[in-house]
Amino acid sequence: MKKYEEFFKNTGEVVERVLNTQGGQIEKAAEFVCETLAKDGLVHTFGVGHSHLVAEEVLWRSGTLVPVHAILEPSMTGHSEILKSAYMEKLEGTGKIICDYHKITPPDSLIVISNSGNNQAPIDVAVEARRRDVRVIGICSVAYCSNLKPRHSSGRKLIDVVDVLIDNYGIIGDTSVKIAGVDQPLGPTSTITGVYIIHAVLIQAAQNLIDRGIVPKVYWSGSLPDGMEANQQYVDEYWTRIRNL
Repeated sequence: MKKYEEFFKNTGEVVERVLNTQGGQIEKAAEFVCETLAKDGLVHTFGVGHSHLVAEEVLWRSGTLVPVHAILEPSMTGHSEILKSAYMEKLEGTGKIICDYHKITPPDSLIVISNSGNNQAPIDVAVEARRRDVRVIGICSVAYCSNLKPRHSSGRKLIDVVDVLIDNYGIIGDTSVKIAGVDQPLGPTSTITGVYIIHAVLIQAAQNLIDRGIVPKVYWSGSLPDGMEANQQYVDEYWTRIRNL
């Protein structure tokens, strides 16, 4: 088997493991999201480092729910000034600042993505959101998180501070392919499985809304004829509520 084929095989197995074991957790998370949207709340997503890619994946794109607000904290995403962000994501005390700035309150809900589940910023944001009675969904690798010594001064990790936890089944170190002669394995899976999980939650939430007699708001592709025109109604509606539209 060639190495790229091994990567496809290994990643597919991880996705299959998530499907076979995390359905109940995905359904609980979807119901939280459904309840938020039924009450005209926002679904906030938050991740630092490469986990921000999963948070951003469901913001303003075709086939995703409209009332989603991705918290893309510039100092922590790593899209620029990467070395600084590696320290900023480990800074305690940021949760209140972020929740205050983005006005996270009920009936909103929050999805926090952190593969290791051990950086201080995601834990802080999750703790502060729950303090405000906002339901928090966590996506992380339980094996990776459980293997690490806590960094947060409280001794807690993401798995300890969420209402619903979805395991992405990433292995410790977030790699899936070993190559002879290379000490460090390659092939991260956390972004791939994270994208599967977050879309699955939102898709099931949309079905739950339909089951309640509520038609969910879904973005059209801007590349389709009249796609942007169809989306404009949502832009007008959420312009003052979704801060990064």
